[in-house]
Parts: sequence; structure tokens; C-alpha cells
Amino acid sequence: MQLANEKVKILVQNLDLVPKDRLEEVFAEAEKDNRPLATLLVEHDLISDDQIGQVIADHLGYDFVDLDNTPIDTEVLNIIPEVMAKKQKVVIFGRDKDGIKLAMVNPGNLEIIHLVEKKTGQPVLPYYTTIDNINAALVKYQKEIQKEFASIIKENISAAKKGAKAEDLPIAKIIDTLIEYAYQNKSSDIHVEPGEEKTLVRFRIDGILHDIIELPKEVHDLVVTRIKILSKLRTDEHQSAQDGKFRADLEDEKLDIRVSIIPIVEGEKIVMRLLSEKSRQFSLEDLGMSSADLVKVKKEYSKPYGMILATGPTGSGKTTSLYAILKILNRREVNISTIEDPVEYDMDGINQIQVNSKTNLTFAAGLRSILRQDPDIIMVGEIRDKETAEIAINSAMTGHLVLSTLHTNDAPTALPRFSEMGIEPFLIASTVNIIIAQRLVRKNCTQCIVSEQVSLAELKNQFSSVLVSKLFGENEAGVRLYHGKGCSVCSQTGYHGRIGIFEVLDVTESIRELIMKRADADQIRDQAIKEGMTTMIEDGIKKALSGSTTLGEVLRATRE
Repeated sequence: MQLANEKVKILVQNLDLVPKDRLEEVFAEAEKDNRPLATLLVEHDLISDDQIGQVIADHLGYDFVDLDNTPIDTEVLNIIPEVMAKKQKVVIFGRDKDGIKLAMVNPGNLEIIHLVEKKTGQPVLPYYTTIDNINAALVKYQKEIQKEFASIIKENISAAKKGAKAEDLPIAKIIDTLIEYAYQNKSSDIHVEPGEEKTLVRFRIDGILHDIIELPKEVHDLVVTRIKILSKLRTDEHQSAQDGKFRADLEDEKLDIRVSIIPIVEGEKIVMRLLSEKSRQFSLEDLGMSSADLVKVKKEYSKPYGMILATGPTGSGKTTSLYAILKILNRREVNISTIEDPVEYDMDGINQIQVNSKTNLTFAAGLRSILRQDPDIIMVGEIRDKETAEIAINSAMTGHLVLSTLHTNDAPTALPRFSEMGIEPFLIASTVNIIIAQRLVRKNCTQCIVSEQVSLAELKNQFSSVLVSKLFGENEAGVRLYHGKGCSVCSQTGYHGRIGIFEVLDVTESIRELIMKRADADQIRDQAIKEGMTTMIEDGIKKALSGSTTLGEVLRATRE
């Protein structure tokens, strides 16, 4: 049920969910482009899909259901055929003595309600949900990948053994099924790894690799060739690494896929990174940043010049955090340019440059070119060397806001890292505004979460006594911690989704003085903690205490 934009605007405004100026901007855009305001608010990360769903449900007088985190029994789901569910935008998610629980985009659709009542002989309890929730639930109609692959391979393995071409339907079908199933399971990467006798397919879900299926070795080269063709790579090159990308058209969105192929002993290994439009809907709040750290970051990105740094290892979410800031800063009156390797998120209104070593378009060369394009805000994908560091720092000194990433373990270490590159301390002190260090941890599944009492003695085996006293107190009874026991929603892992743990170092006057004195990371850390910085492990423990994650995840992320 689509409410008029004016009504959605009033509802959101009355609840004070979105800053008034941003609400007016997006409302104007919705009216100009004739698009639903609710959809645009979610796309601009001003409100979550579930939040706007709850607002509309309350207004309509229905209960709201988040299907993404609701286990649905297959027998109940299949009461309505998949074709009808897609057409009517409805999903049955529960059944009990009170009746059939029906999630609907339009809960006023009496025709489908009466149809279900007639078919089941039970009353229907309509719930409101959003179109994104319906689409997420519709994938539950899909067959299990093992069954689908078994069918494909059984029918076509003989053709593969006879040397069928990679363009043939069986290979295309295998790859399409892989991508679709990876997308449905919210995988970030697909690994296709050749072995002596079989090829192993693994998905990275919530940061952890899972074995999915083994393919016959006979089809491996055909799969590699097909992916090379899709990615416009050389099919006759087998001894050197190749990088490419292609786009997969799924039913409800277009998926950008980045491809890396490298030769290993048993053949060519493929890794495909899935970049979904829906996964790009993020905000700093959604990423897990605390309100205290958000205040610090907002203060610094509101400045017209200086440098904001994100630090952490590969895959810790640095680029995502910087893009969350860019989305806030992305307005028509400013010129934003980026130089990246690779460009991970396509964003309207931002000039994005891809590093290309073949044409000598390096970070440094690209950054120089950007400076001739009259930019207000610049994002440098990574500062790797002295040349790039010097240009970035000079840019921050001359009236530009510069965002970039560094590979350091924590926030304080980023400052001496610049000195190691040969940057003068006074330049570092006068340009760096704030440093965000982060890791990603898996979130507890909300559908199967349970708690247990843990003694202080057990905690002191994992953490220092000082840290335990500071964060857990001195209660001898211990503390209550949480974990998921495993269910159908989280594929029996106990985890569903990921959240960031952060360490935000605000470069204050006292920190600047330490930089000028060439202080080491430990001295800078001690001063920052005195001034109120929450360390990454402390932030992680607080999230474990709140039930967001487990201590095991915090330890895994901070001690790797």
C-alpha cells in the first residue's frame, strides 16, 4: 500500500526521524522524479527499510513484520504458490490456532485474503511489510543449491566430459545458479578453487568462508572460460593473474561482480566479489558506530578542510565507512572526486576514477589530476606511499576535505605511520582531523539468541583484570552474555549479519603536541584514552554486553 509522498513526509516529520532539511531535499527529489518518498529515504540512508515499514504500519493500523529475520516453515510458505506470491506481493510466514499470518505490501487487498481463507478454512491475520521484505522472503521458494546443481550436473556431465563449449547452457546455468544462490545468502564473495579431483565452491558469508558444493573437475576449465568471457578477459591466458568485472541481471536488481583469476598448482582459481545495490544502503549508525563516536565524526566531516582517515586490515569495512560519510556530504553544491582501486560503489553525483597501472594512472597521478578539477571533497582509496601521502596532506592543507584509508592495526598507529613515510610531524598535526579504526564482527541471530551467566574468573582468563573491572564491574555473580544457538534463519551458525566495532581518535590540541614531539603510538593512545577515546576492544565488549555479538567474535576480530 503506497502512501502519498506528502503523507509519508508528515509521518516522518512528526516522529523526528530525519533532519528537516534533508527530508525537504529528498521530498523535492521524490516529487520531481515521481518516485515514492519512502523508497528514496531508504536509498539515501536517512531511514532503514524496517523503520519506514513500522511507521507506515502504525499509520495503517496493522502490525509490522520483518520477514528478513523471521523463520518461515516451507510447508506454510507453500500454501500460496510462488507465482501468486510474487504477483500479489504477499507471503505466508506463520500458522497457528488463531489463523494464517499473511505479510502484505497492501493489507487492504481483500481479494487475496478471502482466497487464502477459502483455501485453508482458517481466518487470515494480515500484517504490513515492505516490498524489500517481500522480495527477501520470496527467495525461500528457491530449491536448495545442492539439489539444483545435482540436477544440472547429472543431466549435462556427459556433455562436459566430451568437451562441450563454455558457451553451452549447462555451464551458463551452473554459473547463474551460483551467483543467484550467493546473492540470496548475502554472500560477499564466491571462491571457485580447483583441487586434484574436484573443484570446491565456497561462499564468504558474514566474513566467514563456508564450503558450499563440490563440482566435477571436468567442468572447471569450462567454468573458468565462461567467466573470462563474461568479464572480457583473455581466454588463452592461463599463467598470469587477470582482473575483470561483469554485471548479472537478477530478478529484482542488477548485481555488479568483480572477478579475480590467478593460476595455482591445480589450475586457475576464481574469486568473484558481489557488489549489490541493496548492500550499499548504509549509514554510520547502521554500521554500528556509537552515538558518542558519531558526534565526533560528524563534527569533523562538517569541516571544509582537513583529513579523515579510516584504518584497519583488508575487509574491515574502511571503504564502506568512508562512503557512508560521502553519502551524507554528496550534494549538488559540492564537487566530490575519488581515486580508487577498484571502484567498489557507484554513486550518482560523484566523479570516480579507477586506478590503472597500464596507463600509469596511479593514486598519486590520479590525485594530481583531481586537484585540477576544482574539487571540494576528495577520497583517496588508499595511501600506500610517500608521494600519495604528500599530495593528500597538501590537499587537506589547501582547503579540501580529504578522506582516505591506511593499513594499520589501530587508530593511534596511523599517526607514526605517516612519519615512517617521511611526512613532517607539523604537516600531520595540522591536517589530520580524525582517525577511525575498525573491524567487523558477526551479529547474534535475533531469532535464536539465548543468554548465559559468565563468571568474572572466566572473563579474566580472556581479558586483563583492569579491563574486566572497568567494563564488567566487581559483581561476583558475573555478567549475562548472549549468543545464537542456531536456527533456520542463520543457517545454524548463531550469527546473522555483521556490525562494526570502532575506535575513534579525535586529533585534539594535546594529541597534536604529541605528534610534533614524534611521540610513539603508545603515548598517543594513552593520551587519547585519557580524553575519552573508547578502544576497539572496549567497543566490542560493550556490543557483546548489549547482545549484539559474542566475546568470541570480538576476540577473533581484534586479535587476528
